[in-house]
Amino acid sequence: MQYVKPLHLFQNLVKSNASQGGRLLGLDVGVKYVGLAISDLDNKIASPLSVLVRKKTNIDLVAHDFQSLISELSLVGFVVGYPFDRQRLAPDATQVKLFIDDLSETGKLDGLKFMFWDERFTSKNVELLIKPLSLHPVLAKTVVDKFAAVQILQAYLDYVNKKENR
Repeated sequence: MQYVKPLHLFQNLVKSNASQGGRLLGLDVGVKYVGLAISDLDNKIASPLSVLVRKKTNIDLVAHDFQSLISELSLVGFVVGYPFDRQRLAPDATQVKLFIDDLSETGKLDGLKFMFWDERFTSKNVELLIKPLSLHPVLAKTVVDKFAAVQILQAYLDYVNKKENR
C-alpha cells in the first residue's frame, strides 16, 4: 500500500477513470470493527457498504476481503478516517496507523493507494442521528461504523470535486 496526498489520490483516479474506471473505499477504523463505504462510479456520492470484524489475528482475512472488494468493485484507493489532533497523538490515531501498517505488511494490497482524511466527530454525529431509533446496541454499532465511513468518504469526495471544478 502506498500513502498519497489527498488531491493526488483523486487526480490518479480521474486519470484511471478515463481508461478503466475506479472507485474509492472509505474506512472508519475502530477497535473492533471497520466500517466501509463505497463511492459511486462518478466518485461523487458515498454509500454504506458493510462492516468488517477487526482482530489482530484476522488481518490476513481482512486483507483477503479487501482484495475481493478491489476486484469486485473496481477499487483504486482507500480513504482512511484519521482523528487529526494537533494538540496530542490520540490513541485512536495510533490504532488506525497500526491497522494500516498491519494491512501493508500482509503484502496483499501492494500497489493500492490510500490517504488519511480527518474523521473527528463522525461516529458521534451518526450516534446522535440514530439515537431516536432505539436500535439494538449491536445493530446500532454497525450502523454507526458504516455511516461514519460514509461521512469520511463523502467529505473527501466533496472536497476533491470542489477543487477539481475550480
